[in-house]
Amino acid sequence: MRRIALLTALPLLLASGSALQAQSPHMGFSLNLLIPTGDFNSKSYPPYFDASGNLIPTQTDSYDLGLGGTFFLSFPVDRSVAFRLSFSGAANTGTNTAPGQATINLRHSEFNLGGEVELFPDGGAYRHRGLYFLGGLSADFEQFDRSFGDPGWDYTNTTRKSRMGATVGIGHTFGYDAGARFTLECVFHKTLTGNNLNAGDPPNTDYLRVGFGWVF
Repeated sequence: MRRIALLTALPLLLASGSALQAQSPHMGFSLNLLIPTGDFNSKSYPPYFDASGNLIPTQTDSYDLGLGGTFFLSFPVDRSVAFRLSFSGAANTGTNTAPGQATINLRHSEFNLGGEVELFPDGGAYRHRGLYFLGGLSADFEQFDRSFGDPGWDYTNTTRKSRMGATVGIGHTFGYDAGARFTLECVFHKTLTGNNLNAGDPPNTDYLRVGFGWVF
């Protein structure tokens, strides 16, 4: 966890000298829809024999759309560049299914601390206005729960994982110079570390995040 936090903070430390001299930061928040991709969308595991010698057939984990939110501070250091500190959280539910076996309910929740660079090709960084591209790293603190009974409360199997992720995306802020402005973002998140299936790690938590929010 310490290595993840240090690596995630690195771009923020490198940018801190410029950020401290920047104009006042812009504060924003958004409501997000998470669309699972890759193994996070659907992952099948080969059959195996349990400790009692019973054959466990192929199991498939699949997660549904998730909901979450993001709060961020954007520090403009140039008319085309800003550095952003973001705090995000989200939750997804899903199922584990296998032929002839009872369905297992899944739940995934996460908190992300990210450092990103925003590039405004039209020079709107100081006002956080117009088209922008973003990319950076995040420390991802995840929890995977499995329910073998009532999906509302009987989550008796829990796995916690701290990993590093990467984000890249595009956004657009609509509005005028004064007052609140609306922003729309589409960001892809990919897990970079802690994803060794042979070591028992969970699959990548990869997803497309679509967010709509406000910037002040």
